[in-house]
Amino acid sequence: MDLNLTGARVIVTAGANGIGRAIVEGFLAEGARVATCDIDEAGLASLPDAVFRTRVDVSDKAALGAFMDAAAAQLGGIDCLVNNAGIAGPTGRIEELDLAEVEQCLAICLTSQFLTTARAVPHLRASDNASIVNVSSLAGRLGFRLRSPYAAAKWGVIGLTKSMAIELGPDAIRVNALLPGLVAGERQRRVLEARAQAQGISFEEAERDAFSRTSIKQYVTPEQLADQVLYLASPRGATISGQALSVCGDTGMLG
Repeated sequence: MDLNLTGARVIVTAGANGIGRAIVEGFLAEGARVATCDIDEAGLASLPDAVFRTRVDVSDKAALGAFMDAAAAQLGGIDCLVNNAGIAGPTGRIEELDLAEVEQCLAICLTSQFLTTARAVPHLRASDNASIVNVSSLAGRLGFRLRSPYAAAKWGVIGLTKSMAIELGPDAIRVNALLPGLVAGERQRRVLEARAQAQGISFEEAERDAFSRTSIKQYVTPEQLADQVLYLASPRGATISGQALSVCGDTGMLG
C-alpha cells in the first residue's frame, strides 16, 4: 500500500532503538525524510546516513528545543511529529518511591511532549498533511500497579493529545495517541524483571501473569506499532484525530 509519504518531513524522538527505530525505518521505507534524537550515541550512529540525528536527553529543555529547531531547518519544515521518548520510571509502592526518579519519569514521558509540540506547531500549520502522534501506553488507560509515575505520565499524554486535537483541529493538524501493550524487546523484559523482583516471584511467573489478562497471548512488535503510526501520519488518516488507539492484543488490565 502506497501511503503517499514520499518526501514527508518527520521528527521522531528517541529513534535509535526499539519502537522509535522501527518508526524511523518505517518512514524511510515510505520515502519520508526523517530527523531523530536519542541518548544512545551508538544507536544513532547505526542509523542510515539519510537520517538527521543528534544526541539529546529530552529532559534537557534547552537541548530539546535546539534539536527541534535544527531538525525543522534541516528538513525544511515539519509534516509529522512522533513523540516517542519515554522511560519505564521507578517500580515500587508510592510511599517508597524516590521523588527525583518520579520527576525524571514525568519530565521524559510527558513534559518533553509539551515542549516538542510547542516547537513543532508553527511548522505544522504550514503543512498540507500535518499530524502529531504521541506514544502513550495502555497504562495511560488502565493504570499500572507499582508503576504509578509511569501510568500518571501516560494518562497525561492522553489528556495532552485530546486537548491538542481540539486546539489544533481548526489548523488542520490532527493529534492522536498510540497505546502499546506488551511490546517485544529489552525494555519490556526489564519492566517484568522489576515487577518480579518487587513481588518476589520469578520472571516467568510475572510474564504469565501479564499475559493472563491479554486475549492474544503474544508480544506486540515494534513494527506493528510503526505501521499504526505510518497510517495515522499518512493522508489516509486525514480524519482521524483526538483518538487514543490501543495496539495491545486486547489487554483487559495491567498487573
